[in-house]
Amino acid sequence: MQAWSNLREWFGNIHRTVATVAEGMYITLWYLLQTFRRKTFTERFEYPELPVPVKPRYRGFHRFDLTTCIGCDKCARACPVDCIYIDKEKAAPPLKGFKVTGFKIDYTKCMFCALCVDPCPVDCIFMGSTFDQSCFSRDGCIVDFARLPLEVAWGQATLNPIAVAASKLETQPVWVKKPEPPAAEKAAAAAS
Repeated sequence: MQAWSNLREWFGNIHRTVATVAEGMYITLWYLLQTFRRKTFTERFEYPELPVPVKPRYRGFHRFDLTTCIGCDKCARACPVDCIYIDKEKAAPPLKGFKVTGFKIDYTKCMFCALCVDPCPVDCIFMGSTFDQSCFSRDGCIVDFARLPLEVAWGQATLNPIAVAASKLETQPVWVKKPEPPAAEKAAAAAS
């Protein structure tokens, strides 16, 4: 009696194994046949001419309005990966504060978290819907919004690789950290 029970269990295991393998192969074959029925990406979207539609809350490359930026560094301090670099100089005597002369974002480091957008008090930086910023070198991924054409830098046109490449035709170092001022100059600047 025990032998028949073991034999029945053995055949049951074989049946269960064959049934689960057959079910898995059926699902695999079904998806394989579905790939031949659906359209390719280029048939659904005419990519270079007609861009791929994105959702309204998509976080693409930044849009930046250089005219309203006050140089407060809040976006650079909020960035968890330190990919925002702001160059500023003291404004002329009739004006108070700072004048922003360079606003660079290193997109090789940026993780598109949008943490730089919220602390901005004048709403000059926000996430755009541009997703294509292809380039051949890492230097091309560092975008200086102060050197871009005005309509792109002010956020009125999309950030595109051609505008970024044209802004890099000037031969300058990408980013140079200025030396720290001596302690006496820091104390004088803090006092004023």
